[in-house]
This record gives sequence, C-alpha cells and structure tokens, in this order.
Amino acid sequence: MFRILPLGDSAITIEFGDQIDPKINARAIAFAKTVADQEWNGILDVVPTYRSVTVFFDPLQWNFSVLTNKLRTLRRLSPNVTEPNGSLHEIPVLYGGEWGPDLEAVAAFAGLTPAQVSALHASTRYRVYMLGFSPGFPYLGLVPEQMAMPRRSTPRTTVPAGSVGIADRQTGIYPTATPGGWRLIGRTPLDIYRKTGTDPFLLKPGDLVQFRPIDRKEFDRLKPRDIV
Repeated sequence: MFRILPLGDSAITIEFGDQIDPKINARAIAFAKTVADQEWNGILDVVPTYRSVTVFFDPLQWNFSVLTNKLRTLRRLSPNVTEPNGSLHEIPVLYGGEWGPDLEAVAAFAGLTPAQVSALHASTRYRVYMLGFSPGFPYLGLVPEQMAMPRRSTPRTTVPAGSVGIADRQTGIYPTATPGGWRLIGRTPLDIYRKTGTDPFLLKPGDLVQFRPIDRKEFDRLKPRDIV
C-alpha cells in the first residue's frame, strides 16, 4: 500500500513507508519508473527518494484528484517484492589528510584509528537510495553504526568536488564544489557528475557502491585534469 499526499499545487508525493529500508526504497524506485514509463503529457519530473516518490506536474493539465486516480490505476508493488539491484560501482577514495580533514574526528568518535575507520567505511557495500541536494549527489547507506557521526554544526562554505562524507548513518559524494556540513573522510578522483553528454550522473537510485582505498599516487593518476 501507499499514501498519496498533495505537495503544493503542482506536485504529489507517494509514500511507501516511514523508515530507511532497502525494500521500501526498491518499491519507490520501481514505482517512479512505472510512472515515468507512462510518458503522460504534463508530467514534468518523477523523483524517487528514500521512501517516497514525488511527481511534478503542469497544473494547467493536471490536478490532484485526477492525477491521484491515475496513479492508483498503476501496478501496485507487493510489500514483499523488491526490484533487482542496479549496477555495482567501485569508487576509489584517498582517505584522510587534506582530502579527508574530518577522518581523525570520526576515528575519535568511533574509538578507532583513522586507518580502521577507512577500512570499515570501505568494507561496506552501500545502496544508492536517492540523488539530491545538488545535481548527482548520491545518498548512500547504511554506514556502520559505530562510525555514524552527526554532521558538523557549522557547514563549510566550500566542499571540494569528489569529497566523501558521513552524516549519521549516511555517506555520500559531493559531485561539485558546494557548501556542505557532512564529515569529510576522503576524496575520490572520479567525476561522478558530468555536465556534458546525455547522461550526466554516474550513479543512479538502486545502484550499489563499493569504496576502495587508494594512495596519493593512484589518486593523481586517476584525477581528471579539471579537478584540483
């Protein structure tokens, strides 16, 4: 079952649950694809999140009542059904130092050494639950509870592109230089947001991510020329 709620006069949110759970997220992603595949005129965007889907529409072509009825006619996924996982991506990360200035603080929080935190972070295969905040920013989970440090009380004014951060049970990668308050533990040389081309996002909701620790030499070898 799901619940449909209005979001202003030009969007609808379909909720599938109230917690971070891979099965709930899989249902949201699958339903978002089902809606998008209809190619209804006047549907401007379909955005899956951790536990819901938001459908943005042209209010001159749709209203809440009509669109709600259309959505209820679509296939309802069983709570016990999960969609297949997406692609697996190996993301190289240079942990610590100037690339991960919060690694030592996270280590102190976890009662571990920085090397142990890096190994623990890289030992988990993460699910891409959603994209948001900035273009292509992946929300990944779940971080091992021992190292799930809350975000900074004061965000940084600029976080370099490729920075890998932690915020409670979430980890993520900053696709572009932007302000942010996550705990930075490393940086990847990969360009996960490409402004040109038909598909700018390396990661998609439902994909899996495995981080791989690398050294400075490999970071420099893999780093695109336009990333400093």
